[in-house]
Amino acid sequence: MMIVRLFAAATLLMSLLHSAMAAEAIFPPGVRVGLAPLVGLAKAKTFSGFETEDQSVKVLLTELPAAAYGEVKNAFTANPAGTGNVKPESIETAAGTAYYTVENGRDGATPVRRYSMILPGNGFSGYVAVQIPETASRIYTDDAVRQMFASAVVRKDVPVDEQLAMMPFKVTELSGFKTIRTLGPGALILADGEEDKGFEAAPFVVIGLVAGVAPEAGDRARVAQQAATTIPGVREARITMSEPIRIDGQPAYETRLEATSGKDNTPVTVVQWLRFGGPNTLRIIGSAPRDQWSVAFPRFRAVRDGIQPRG
Repeated sequence: MMIVRLFAAATLLMSLLHSAMAAEAIFPPGVRVGLAPLVGLAKAKTFSGFETEDQSVKVLLTELPAAAYGEVKNAFTANPAGTGNVKPESIETAAGTAYYTVENGRDGATPVRRYSMILPGNGFSGYVAVQIPETASRIYTDDAVRQMFASAVVRKDVPVDEQLAMMPFKVTELSGFKTIRTLGPGALILADGEEDKGFEAAPFVVIGLVAGVAPEAGDRARVAQQAATTIPGVREARITMSEPIRIDGQPAYETRLEATSGKDNTPVTVVQWLRFGGPNTLRIIGSAPRDQWSVAFPRFRAVRDGIQPRG
């Protein structure tokens, strides 16, 4: 009876330990890839991931296009021995089979050990890069890094509140947009469409900051029209209107274009708002298929009017 009780207690303890280990996975803000960082690693200050207090050990977590994982998997299958002195290894994670490599290098004059892992995600590929100086390799061993890699997980979406909290401005009105994605430091897209099918087939809004000194009043028209011609993804653009306005009491400029966009050459109407004032210029771009413009434009304007400075 005592043996049975001890076995039951041990089983319960192992179950609790497994649950605790599974719960240790941490996602850097705005990233859909997470893992359980090794002891001594804390949230990095200048990149998405973790680092030691002296910043010598770094663990970067980011996302790559969905096709990247398949390319690596095919290369591994075709040449499991790898190339040169770099041999890929496979490892099982909660997200599925991942592939990683280990190689020696230098960071300046410092000898380092570098690890790179790619794993499957939902519409993206997860990527983890680790750099460990030779002086820390006794603590952060190959086995320890492999254990950390095995703890990797992915999530389908980054919570909206988490994404919005990363922005250098407050977005208080989403105007019914369901898909929210960060596009990089200080940039955000709100969309009706799905990422893997292309956003252009439905209304979307891109919000970001343009660094630099705000132009003088007499130069704003030129700056606004020049910025409108650099909107990514639009072709055969024709400016139909460009005029000064005020947004929340601040000087601004509204420019509209007719263009085509996306792989299906969707005819779109695009509006760009530049709101001047402060150290940066706020840039808001709204795009909608031409036959949806009349409904989309009030939504774009509601998003625009709900953007406030942070702090």
